[in-house]
Amino acid sequence: MTVDAQQPAYTLVFDPARSNAGYTVSEFQKALEKGSDEDKIATMKQILVTMLDGNPLPQLLMHIIRFVMPSRNNKLKKLLYLYWEIVPKLDDDGRLRHEMILVCNAIQHDLQHPNEYVRGNTLRFLTKLKETELLEQLVPSVMGCLEYRHAYVRKYAILAVLSIYQVSDHLLPDAKEIINSFLAAETDPICKRNAFIGLAELDREAALAYLEDNIAAIEGLDSLLQTAFVQFIRRDAAHIPALKAQYVDLLLELLDSTTYDEVVFDTALALTVLSVNPTVLAKAATKLINLAVRVFDNNVKLIVLDRIEDINTKNPGALEDLTLEILRVLNAEDMDVRSKALTLSMNLISSRNVDNVVKLLKKELQATVNNSDKERSMEYRQLLIKTIHSVAIRFVEVAANVVSLLLDFIGDLTSTAASGVISFVKEVIEKYPHLREGIFNNLIDALENIRSAKAYRGALWVLGEYAENQSDIQKSWKHIRFSVGELPIVQSEMKKTSQRSDDEEKEKESLNNKRTGPVILPDGTYGTETAFDFNSNAPTEDPDARPPIRRFVLNGDFYTASVLASTIIKLVLRFEKITDETTILNALKAEGLLILVSIIRVGQSSLVEKKIDEDSLERIMCAITMLMDESNPSEKSSEREILDLAYLDSTRSSFKAQVAISKRKNDQRSAKNLTKTAEPIEKSIPFRQFIQADSNIAKNDRIDEDLQAAIKGNSEKPNKNSVTSKLKKIVPLTGFSDPVYAEAYITTHQFDVVLDVLLVNQTKETLKNLHVQFATLGDLKVIDKPPSTNVVPHGFHRITTTVKVSSADTGVIFGSIIYDGGHGEDARYVILNDVHVDIMDYIKPAKTDDESFRTMWNAFEWENKISVKSHLSSLHAYLKELLQGTNMGLLTPSEALGEEDCRFLSCNLYAKSSFGEDALANLCIEKNPSTGQVVGHVRIRSKGQGLALSLGDRVALIAKQHGKVNLTHI
Repeated sequence: MTVDAQQPAYTLVFDPARSNAGYTVSEFQKALEKGSDEDKIATMKQILVTMLDGNPLPQLLMHIIRFVMPSRNNKLKKLLYLYWEIVPKLDDDGRLRHEMILVCNAIQHDLQHPNEYVRGNTLRFLTKLKETELLEQLVPSVMGCLEYRHAYVRKYAILAVLSIYQVSDHLLPDAKEIINSFLAAETDPICKRNAFIGLAELDREAALAYLEDNIAAIEGLDSLLQTAFVQFIRRDAAHIPALKAQYVDLLLELLDSTTYDEVVFDTALALTVLSVNPTVLAKAATKLINLAVRVFDNNVKLIVLDRIEDINTKNPGALEDLTLEILRVLNAEDMDVRSKALTLSMNLISSRNVDNVVKLLKKELQATVNNSDKERSMEYRQLLIKTIHSVAIRFVEVAANVVSLLLDFIGDLTSTAASGVISFVKEVIEKYPHLREGIFNNLIDALENIRSAKAYRGALWVLGEYAENQSDIQKSWKHIRFSVGELPIVQSEMKKTSQRSDDEEKEKESLNNKRTGPVILPDGTYGTETAFDFNSNAPTEDPDARPPIRRFVLNGDFYTASVLASTIIKLVLRFEKITDETTILNALKAEGLLILVSIIRVGQSSLVEKKIDEDSLERIMCAITMLMDESNPSEKSSEREILDLAYLDSTRSSFKAQVAISKRKNDQRSAKNLTKTAEPIEKSIPFRQFIQADSNIAKNDRIDEDLQAAIKGNSEKPNKNSVTSKLKKIVPLTGFSDPVYAEAYITTHQFDVVLDVLLVNQTKETLKNLHVQFATLGDLKVIDKPPSTNVVPHGFHRITTTVKVSSADTGVIFGSIIYDGGHGEDARYVILNDVHVDIMDYIKPAKTDDESFRTMWNAFEWENKISVKSHLSSLHAYLKELLQGTNMGLLTPSEALGEEDCRFLSCNLYAKSSFGEDALANLCIEKNPSTGQVVGHVRIRSKGQGLALSLGDRVALIAKQHGKVNLTHI
């Protein structure tokens, strides 16, 4: 929604109460008549909020003039001027209301008030006044304030002169000379800044002359005036390109000499607008980086980093030498700032500086190990690992060093971070075959330090897939044998338990036989020693000191054991293909059988925290069967090929496809970013020498464009809705047989729902005092109260009301139409139909990585599980309808969804609402072979209950829409 450029910008007022209770005009009038100053202050605040919500309250103007304007309370006077800003000053015919004459007299008295703060507040109000008839009476008083002794009054008086001239130049025809004279005689820096801004708006030549007179002493000027000079230079250079080179030199000198942070920021941004010289851009970016390092406010750091990112986006390669400088911002404690700095530096990294960047990141990673703040250091460590991962994938020359670096820290990492390291190792070892041997050896050395079961499962997969020669297979087997520990597990653990019990018995006997009684202490006194004072030094086994696989199994993690079974099968099958040493092969099979059988036994014993699950038991038993069938002479070659395909080829090929998809997406993203900054071949080349001084051919000022976009909204023309789509948004509120027919055209803005209601009087009588009352259910709030009106027979009347939306939950708007009955009868009512707010207008598809999805899935407590039963032709057809009906984005790659006629489909969906709420969904469906129906479940999770229920309703609606019976004949 755009804002009219001619419309004044009102002061924003915060409503601390936010109560839904409404006040009538009569209640406001009584409160103003009989209340004290404190009561009037509270009433005025409520009046301001009501008016800003869209109700002008014209009936209160005279009461405020009578009962509020005479007050001497400064707080009430300030609220009064806020009221003068927004009150309608013109009548229906566009003429000034007669009551405003009284207001004008009061303003004139305040302009001559002895208190300088009252004068200053009044002058500030005049800068927002756009009515010529009012300003005409106030010009002499404003001119008198230009010579007032207090600078607070003068700084607003000069701005009032500028505003009056901009409203109507006939009111102050000599405003340029007034401002120029004021600027020459003024000494206060704020007043001089305001005067120069006015001079730059009205007389460019005079402002340029003043700038030339103060160039020599610009370093000694106040920061406010320096900033005003920089803004003038930036705008003037856009219109006069011939002066651009001189302006750039002047800004460079100012950038070197100034000591004010705000001037450094504005000057650096102005240089990026005026010049594309890499040297100039690098100097401006260096100053911005120093500013980001020096300031303490994290919001300022983020803003400065955003501006540096804009420089790099518009001028690729110009800031490449500043990569390490940007990483200095990592000294901040805020994670958003660190993340922004790392992301920006990754866009600047190249083969020339990658070694230095990795060294710096390694130093930061080592610093996180000894950090006292465990939670924050773990988050920062995970961010560093993710960044190092992206560096190693892009630059092969540092991949090996990065892998060894991360594997050294894997024992100190959390489960999520360690899993990320193993995923990174998998990707590097697949993309760079010449680095596999070194990475493989480093991984085996680091395996015993892994504490995370998820990371260890990933490492076992790497061992099974990339142990391709006899040496690697034996190294992997040696680690597995060490990690399992003493076999059989049940007997060895029972032996240790019995040994510990024997030691405890011996300890008890020694304690019973130990003499207790008085002992002589070193100071000569007596003390008593008992058995409770005896400290045993007998060593006890630490559960975390066990080897990894043994620790996982005894803790009840049999999923890891099932992955170990698959790894053993892969190692045996690959060893069988590359060697003829039957003795070693048989030994491997026998030892593998012993390990797997031992794991099953311990899973069925009482030594573990929980028994082995059926899925893991089935997978381990399948592996045992394969190991025993290896010696079967009647095995067919086709069976052997299927076995090799399942264990040796399929998983590797799937991972290769996944890496290829990731690489293709990164290439597409890089190509898209390159296209944004690429210059088209047929673009015209402007020659500065051929451009006249008064030519308008100049580079657009992006800072002004951003400001206009913030004020007016998106400058692009919105697509016009078709008549059909508009008709779909019309909702009937009453029936055709009701005395009043009502229908609403619903328009959805970012956080508002606007109801444009058409009322039709279907009777032959005039409906008096007709008004519509709306109420809501859910996180909705009606902020407009349409005024009552009279509707003639068969007449039409339109009202507009706005409903504020605060979350993406399902909301309902309901209400009634009330009008007076005839000849003293009671009021009559017409109940309106309910209007359901469509939450799909507030839910947008979004993207996130798998790690963030799993983290949110575990953290969100609200889940809505919906059963799926649809007659659609295929699983992909249902997925398409689900994406369209819920506005969610598909996270699972299209390559992983299977063929169009597949029988099973599972994928993850993700969306964000306009209010920052996350919505997760998991779809698991299959094609019922007997009925041909699509059956399964959709699980939706969110942080709040409302969003999960609302999306669940949308999923259920899809089934209803496609479950309707189609009539073929009657």
